[in-house]
Amino acid sequence: MNHAAFQHDFVTALLDPAAPLPVGVTTARGLPDAKRFAVYRNNVAVALHNALANRFPVTRRLVGEDFFAVMARGFIAREKPASPLIFDYGDGFPEYIATFEPARSLPYLADTAALEALWTRAYHAADTDAIGASALADAADIANCALVPHPAAALLTSPYPAGSIWQAHQTDSAGEITVRGRETVVVARPGMEVSVHIIPDRDAAFARALFAGQTMQAAAELALEADSGFAFGPALVGLVSLGAFQALLPQESKP
Repeated sequence: MNHAAFQHDFVTALLDPAAPLPVGVTTARGLPDAKRFAVYRNNVAVALHNALANRFPVTRRLVGEDFFAVMARGFIAREKPASPLIFDYGDGFPEYIATFEPARSLPYLADTAALEALWTRAYHAADTDAIGASALADAADIANCALVPHPAAALLTSPYPAGSIWQAHQTDSAGEITVRGRETVVVARPGMEVSVHIIPDRDAAFARALFAGQTMQAAAELALEADSGFAFGPALVGLVSLGAFQALLPQESKP
């Protein structure tokens, strides 16, 4: 058996208890060693479960330990780690939750998990300075400038109050959630601390456009189409002040 085939069989057997023992896994005497391999398989499963539990504490708290364990087990069987860094494991967990039939009665759960995944990415993102509101005053033609998102910054728009749910579970005693509608959340880490901000709904279209690389003018036009109460100045200063962007990028003006 070649090395690639052995690796495939080994990983498959690690994540599937029903898979046969890989050829070549033996004792020092050359005998198949299913018992020790089972111990190793269990250690891997526990490590991956713990990685998910540590990365998604609010999700775990919302459904309870037993439910989370079943959900995590299904995900672990489907998705292998893509990185040697264990804290990266689980990027696909929110998408898995969205298809997990027992969680169908909790439609907000996948977006809450997605917010937790963004928090972890922000925590481990590259260090770089974020621009402040003062940088806006130096732009010669701000209408035709785009904003470059900070490496730690991300935007989540949910039809559910995912941000409020996350915030309510940041203490030992979960707070009351009074919001029932959609929320747009900015995750940022301009310094050493990750922050989660729920932005006004009227600014959501503007924020999405800026994060997508639209110019200020194009983003403002989209925002006004979505909500006539949109105010360009406060929205722009508010987003930049969160530390969500690392640079202003001038664009060529259209004739």
